[in-house]
Amino acid sequence: MLIPADQFFTIIILVVVLDYALNTIIDLLNLKKANSKLPLDLKDYFDEEKYQRAIQYQRVNTKFGLWSGFSSFLIMLLVLLFGVLGDLDAFVRSQFDSVISQTLAFFGIIYILNDIWNIPWQWYSTFHIEEKFGFNKMTPSLFWKDKLKNYLLTAIVGGILLSVLVFLITWIGQSFWWIFWLVIVVFMIGANFFYTSWILPLFNKLVPLEDGSLREKIFEYGKSVKFPIENIYVMDGSKRSSKANAFFSGFGKRKKIVLFDTLLEKHTDEELVSILAHEVGHNKKKHTIIGMITGVIQTGAMLFIMSFMIFNPALSQALGAEHLSFPVNFIAFGIIYTPISLFLSLYSNYISRKHEFQADEFAAITYKGEALQNALKKLSIDSLSNLKPHKLYVFFHYSHPPLLQRLKAIDKHK
Repeated sequence: MLIPADQFFTIIILVVVLDYALNTIIDLLNLKKANSKLPLDLKDYFDEEKYQRAIQYQRVNTKFGLWSGFSSFLIMLLVLLFGVLGDLDAFVRSQFDSVISQTLAFFGIIYILNDIWNIPWQWYSTFHIEEKFGFNKMTPSLFWKDKLKNYLLTAIVGGILLSVLVFLITWIGQSFWWIFWLVIVVFMIGANFFYTSWILPLFNKLVPLEDGSLREKIFEYGKSVKFPIENIYVMDGSKRSSKANAFFSGFGKRKKIVLFDTLLEKHTDEELVSILAHEVGHNKKKHTIIGMITGVIQTGAMLFIMSFMIFNPALSQALGAEHLSFPVNFIAFGIIYTPISLFLSLYSNYISRKHEFQADEFAAITYKGEALQNALKKLSIDSLSNLKPHKLYVFFHYSHPPLLQRLKAIDKHK
């Protein structure tokens, strides 16, 4: 049974409204959950002053997110109600001849307008909120340089992928999905291989970890768990923020360990090795491979479903286009797909939290559980993390378990 344009429009509006309402309710519940008094189960870990500062940081960010989220929702609603996407489609059709150039122009205009709208919000978040709480290290000059680099990267990578997608749609028809799926798989694998070699250096400087006790302890640990470690780099994360992090990138002999310089400044050698032991745990338990395979399957399923909707003129007409429009249908499908995407993200977050517990267990057993606990405490304190999030907020948004759950789980393996 064919769905008429007016019913598609109703479905799209309902999805947008319900998605916004759900996220707003969850944010408000999480905001209300914040307790001004230091809970008893946190007194062994944090002092009153640090806790109050973390509460204040969460409240400021949540309120800011509610206002920015409402503005984005309002703009989206107005765009849909007044058929702005249909008008934009008519404009690019009048300016460009080929479907590929029309699609690139359509999304290019949306990307630029959307970014212009978001710049004031990003500026306020970076240079007021993050500055106020002592996190921001970014200069206005670096802010604009990052913007230009992101524009260039998006134009090149996004432009190529979008052009390939539209070419396959117009050339092959409904069967485009499985060929583009293969293209995406190759891109995902390539991005994982070359991220730290090609992409990351555009924004940050990587230098090999200098010889010393930390490097020796890392190599010693790697040998103890039969994990080959060759490439250890330090990244100048402090040029943008005082927050710390560490990650692995690549596969096989191309694996790279990247430590933020802020991480080295605030942690002992034992704590740093315990953090790496956690990352090694992810590798040993094949979490990275599992995550990639899951992503590949989900992408294939999404493209398969999209192949049944992308040629539907009623979907284009629902958003104001006079004729079948691939770019308009991409957006319409993206909105309609939101409930499925939400369900998949809930599943992915659940699996990710489970994997974090497993990686913590691996680190506690193969190295030092107490050192990992101390590292996690410092990371939470220094980043003013939400120490008592609402359970529903964790369920919907957390890819890592809350700190207290991790500390208690590690206690079982020390």
